[in-house]
Amino acid sequence: MSGSEFVLANTRPQPVPLVPEITLRCTDDDPFALWERTGADVPYWAFPWAGGQALARYVLDHPAVVAGRSVLDLASGSGLVAIAAALAGAAPVTAVDVDPLAVAAIGLNSAANGVHVTALLADLLDSPGPAVDVLLAGDVCYDVDLTARILPFVRRAAAAGATVLLGDPGRDYFPSTGFDRVAHYTVPDTGRLESRDVTPTTVWRLA
Repeated sequence: MSGSEFVLANTRPQPVPLVPEITLRCTDDDPFALWERTGADVPYWAFPWAGGQALARYVLDHPAVVAGRSVLDLASGSGLVAIAAALAGAAPVTAVDVDPLAVAAIGLNSAANGVHVTALLADLLDSPGPAVDVLLAGDVCYDVDLTARILPFVRRAAAAGATVLLGDPGRDYFPSTGFDRVAHYTVPDTGRLESRDVTPTTVWRLA
């Protein structure tokens, strides 16, 4: 079974709670049940995580941040943030993830929403800062080791001239300094992924 076939077999189109303009292929299953079926990575691509929802909402509500600019959506998962950027007028838009199933999901989701997003299977975190105008990442500071790699990468991107925006729902490893708060949202319907039905989530800009 190909990656696209697996995604299609285990998800259905659903509107994103905070961003109903966008429809994603999401699972109705428990996250761990789907994880067992993948036999590999956690299926981050099968759910609209709070950090991504908040960042996508911000981009759609403030299109000038990305319109006419090149965008990289880091650790894209479902492609939600990349799709929002494309809908807001960004071009070109690249969504990168290390999971082949995420890359398949990004392709299906971007096509379903009528936008062009280049889905890239790669780990860029040890590379120089990307040559893009805007770097976006939703909910990427949930793990101490991953955060230790992501923060230097986004700082290199900023040093190279990129605007860096992160969506974060209060993860323990998100840095307490160096970012400016630009928006705050209450993301609904997060009970399957978080221990609460609504999740307060902030969009931060790297200072």
